[in-house]
Amino acid sequence: MSEAGSSTEQEVIRVGQIEIRYLHEAGSGRQMGCFEMRVPPGSNVPPPHSHSANEELVYALEGTLRYSVGDETRDLRPGDSMTTPRGVVHAFSNPHAVEARALVINTPDIGAAYFREVGAIIGAGGPPDKAKLMATMQRFGLVPAAPPA
Repeated sequence: MSEAGSSTEQEVIRVGQIEIRYLHEAGSGRQMGCFEMRVPPGSNVPPPHSHSANEELVYALEGTLRYSVGDETRDLRPGDSMTTPRGVVHAFSNPHAVEARALVINTPDIGAAYFREVGAIIGAGGPPDKAKLMATMQRFGLVPAAPPA
């Protein structure tokens, strides 16, 4: 099994309270990416969004992660998973008492650079610059969902 594309330094990217640790990034002819995500209870999370060019699989490892895809919302416990097709609005949260940890696989990969950029915007101090966040999301193919009518 090739280790090309794996993250050997195990960098932890902080996006607010959420932690992202990339396990494999796309590259060298591979399109799939995989990262571990830790979501503490009550964390601020990204707004509901879709991916214009990416499919996503979320597999719960620890705790309970609330995950919504389209009209379906489930509490994912260890061993549970959900998939998100391209273009379908999805979101996650952790309204539970313990940290949730999940494995997230995207194809094609969004890339660690996305999370680094969003983390820098959120960590800049003061309220996050929403225009910069939206521009970054759109540049990486994430489409914010329209607010409910």
